[in-house]
Amino acid sequence: MLQQLHKIFLSICFLSWTYVGVALAATDQVVDEITSTIVPSPVKYAVLAPRGFKTQKELPLVIYLHGGGGSHENLLRQKALWEALWSTDQLPPMVFASPSVTQRGFYMNFKDGSERWEDFVLNEFIPHIRAHYPVSKDPKRTFLIGASMGGMGSLRMAFRHPDRFGAVAALEPGIEPILKWQDMRPKHRFWRSDKLLETAYGKPVDADYWAQNNPATMVTRDADRIRASGLQIYVDAADLDEFWLYEGAEFLHQTLWQHKIRHEYHLVRGARHVGPSLNDRFTEAAQFLVRSYEPWGEPPLRVRAVMKLIERQKKNADAPDHYNDGVVQPAEG
Repeated sequence: MLQQLHKIFLSICFLSWTYVGVALAATDQVVDEITSTIVPSPVKYAVLAPRGFKTQKELPLVIYLHGGGGSHENLLRQKALWEALWSTDQLPPMVFASPSVTQRGFYMNFKDGSERWEDFVLNEFIPHIRAHYPVSKDPKRTFLIGASMGGMGSLRMAFRHPDRFGAVAALEPGIEPILKWQDMRPKHRFWRSDKLLETAYGKPVDADYWAQNNPATMVTRDADRIRASGLQIYVDAADLDEFWLYEGAEFLHQTLWQHKIRHEYHLVRGARHVGPSLNDRFTEAAQFLVRSYEPWGEPPLRVRAVMKLIERQKKNADAPDHYNDGVVQPAEG
């Protein structure tokens, strides 16, 4: 019964993520497939970009990871949203590419090796898109974005391989507010059965393998490398999320803060796991990705003069600021 209710709920989610509005500019879309020996094959995928994008060069690449129960069609359902943003110059031309994965596979390499979705995305799908579409090979112009399960997968891949991406944007990621499997409570996973978790993490669940794939634990174990990479991180949560995923997002925010890793965090008041808020939230997340390579720029001259005065005053401070006040030691987890 639990799995049936979850499936129905997710079907509502994906309908709710469809942008309602007038499309002001045309886009090109491609639906194709790629074969693989490390995941169930062939894998269907969708590509979405501004009309005529194939005549351009070195476009930023956004890997769009759909949520649990979804597919590459999630990206296509948002076509009008991206059209509207491109037509009003709220978003520059870029290529979105989204593979269909096992519907509740967490974008993971399963413990038993039967499915290796992380390896597929990183080592087969991204190279395939780069070989067939005019996208940049520059890591700083390669991004991950995803919601729910897709947010979880985006964080995991970005934290494990921070030098391969310029930025990651995780909306309502399906993560728990803990560092150790032993601290997992029923409230953290009431929508995930033992069978589902054992499919990915081993039977019984391998506690260390779970920790190796838990974004917050990954931060505690590899904070120096993540920080040094310059990876730009965006985390979003809805404070009315039906799955209480705001607890995991808040915990990750605090973990990143503790380890002095700069990031942007949004706890969206009145938003849910589904519904119209996701249109604005995806817009803000995508614009964050753009800011990672097109910053806001320098303030006006008069403001810079004031900033110099402020810098002089800082010399009288009794300690450095949070980000420059040493580095914490990795916590156990």
